[in-house]
Amino acid sequence: MRGSQDSALKTELKQLILTECDLDINPAEIGDDEPLFGKASRLGLDSIDGLQISVALQKRFGLRIGDSKVMRRILVSIDTLADFLQPQ
Repeated sequence: MRGSQDSALKTELKQLILTECDLDINPAEIGDDEPLFGKASRLGLDSIDGLQISVALQKRFGLRIGDSKVMRRILVSIDTLADFLQPQ
């Protein structure tokens, strides 16, 4: 199953992001395809948040990506992150 179709994985990712970035938002309020970063993001995440998320992903999923451009493509939304972690 692709990650974007796995509701449990997406809920786990939302909670991870909220915990790492110290945000007090209900995970259900984050849209699966809404931008996590940038002007269009309701979360207001910045590069420091991105670093914290990448460290947490490394610890939790063993995800190790050294290229910041690749990491930015993965962290576009919950769906893109979930599909990267679970491509099939």
